[in-house]
Amino acid sequence: MFKTLVTAWKLPDLRKKMLFSIMILVLFRIGCVVPVPFIDASVISGWFNSAANSGTMFGYFNVLSGQAFSQGTLFALSVSPYITASIVMQLLTIAIPALERLQKSGEEGQKKINAITRYLTVALALITSYGYYLTLKNSVHAITDEGVFPMIVILACHCAGAAIIMWMGEKINERGLGNGISLILFVNIISSLPTMASSFVMYFQSTPLIVPIYAAMILVAIGIIAFVVFMTESERRLPVQYAKRVVGRKMYGGQSTYLPIKLNMSGVMPIIFASTIVSLPSTIALFFPQAQEGTFWYGVLQALSSGSFVYAVVLCLLIIAFSYFYLSISFNPVEVANNLKKNGGFIPGIRPGKPTSDFITKSLHKITLIGAFFLGIIAIIPMLVNLTGISFGSVTFGGTSLLILVGVVLEVRTDLESQITMRHYKGFLE
Repeated sequence: MFKTLVTAWKLPDLRKKMLFSIMILVLFRIGCVVPVPFIDASVISGWFNSAANSGTMFGYFNVLSGQAFSQGTLFALSVSPYITASIVMQLLTIAIPALERLQKSGEEGQKKINAITRYLTVALALITSYGYYLTLKNSVHAITDEGVFPMIVILACHCAGAAIIMWMGEKINERGLGNGISLILFVNIISSLPTMASSFVMYFQSTPLIVPIYAAMILVAIGIIAFVVFMTESERRLPVQYAKRVVGRKMYGGQSTYLPIKLNMSGVMPIIFASTIVSLPSTIALFFPQAQEGTFWYGVLQALSSGSFVYAVVLCLLIIAFSYFYLSISFNPVEVANNLKKNGGFIPGIRPGKPTSDFITKSLHKITLIGAFFLGIIAIIPMLVNLTGISFGSVTFGGTSLLILVGVVLEVRTDLESQITMRHYKGFLE
């Protein structure tokens, strides 16, 4: 990775792309600390710290926003409206035939899909900012001046922040390096590392442990990272053979290749969906009087509290379900089989058409199950650490954050290598 970065830095055009991406990310982090009028950030931070410890969805929003959500700053909504809008558009293209035809109509159709996604992002940002405002006003009591004008100012600031983040991500896609939204998420998670490091240092200073235990903890952390990298890069390659065909005086086809199926094709989306749903009861309970001990609702909240056995089981089951669901909307085996048939390709031993799509579907189901179990293991790693009795204070780094970091680093590395290879850089190819 470092050799690839050094090689890319020596190329002027790639260096410009890297500097442009860094500049946009620095501007984004500046926006994460810009205060919004009529909001008391200290009140939000105090309330949020106590609420986040109960395992609500606010903790996930805060991690994805780089601590801006718990401060009520300009970029408090972060990339959540844009990601939600993109997922909604993916679902709508399957449910609405007109959007599906628009998506398959080439570059012009994709531009229209992107335009609809932008409008939907602004609409979702308006709805989310209004809900955020009501939470700050009624539950947190962090609004310093009530009235219509302060509400309009707060909503306008947060909606504008979400639109600016969307624009920044698209600019990185156009003129920078890597995926803009992924890089923004990466920077948000990285921004919490200093606070996490101080929490680790305070824990180690207050807890006398012998040197072998320290070494074992470091080795386990390195092993987890290596395991995540290995599983993220793993794929099953289905062999594909293209038949020979003569066009004019030239012969085409005849080569052997493969169809790669990633072990973790869904990324972190199943974990985010499952964690959000399983934390809904604890989040809703924040807006109601505390349930009395011994009641039915008290038992439900205790069972679904973060760290409990029921919480871990429900989370794993939801992750498996969402892995299959997200794969069903993002990968179409029938379309892949039809494309292979049109181009004269076939899987050895499998007839073209429906038998090929059935074979790909069967392979996908097996791979998805393994990938879903992998995501489940990564998601419950923080709970397994808690069972050991080790607590690191306010550390919120979990499996989702680790998957995002590893995925973005591998994506940037792949993008850099493809850019260098495309430019036929001799020193890299040797």
